[in-house]
Amino acid sequence: MGLLALQSVLAHFRLSLSDLADQILRVTVMAAVLWFIARPVIDLRVRHLAPTLLIGVAVFAIWIAPDLLFKGYRHYWLFDNALVPKAATTLSIDGVMSRPVLALRMIRAVVIVPIVEELFWRAWLMRWIIDQNFESIPLGKYTAISFWTVAVLFASEHGPYWDVGLAAGIIYNWWMVRTRSLGDLILAHAVTNFSLGAYVIATGKWEYWL
Repeated sequence: MGLLALQSVLAHFRLSLSDLADQILRVTVMAAVLWFIARPVIDLRVRHLAPTLLIGVAVFAIWIAPDLLFKGYRHYWLFDNALVPKAATTLSIDGVMSRPVLALRMIRAVVIVPIVEELFWRAWLMRWIIDQNFESIPLGKYTAISFWTVAVLFASEHGPYWDVGLAAGIIYNWWMVRTRSLGDLILAHAVTNFSLGAYVIATGKWEYWL
């Protein structure tokens, strides 16, 4: 919960910061939180390398597929309405032209976000929903309520990409149930984010970076 609250505070100051300063602040603060607070519970051991890599790439393919297959897909009312913001990047025009900004944005997406989100969604919340004494619940413990609540909330975090966010949440949840491995989930998430980031930079589809 504290990590998400910190992200909200950083977002609040976004308007008064340049893109470079914003990325430096986000990377520095979140890295410090992970190192000094969350480090004891971070397990990066990967037990199923090949399928984890494939799952990461598959989620990336699912993420961009609707926009490639259906022209104007994100303009449908389900993804562009009063409740769901329009798909648009938070980077400025200068930001998307800056190599340091893009490098830091990639570092955040590939290194920091997967650790933060997997710690929160699948290492903590999936277990906390089952029992508030979550440390007594093994990683990957399945109950319908915990599985689908996390999938739906994960989808809601992704705004106009809630549909593919839901698909990603289901796949990541399923892989946690199958592997019971935080390291595998972090790697799968990192591969997805790296693939998406490379695609964004190569194609200029900055709207994927909300």
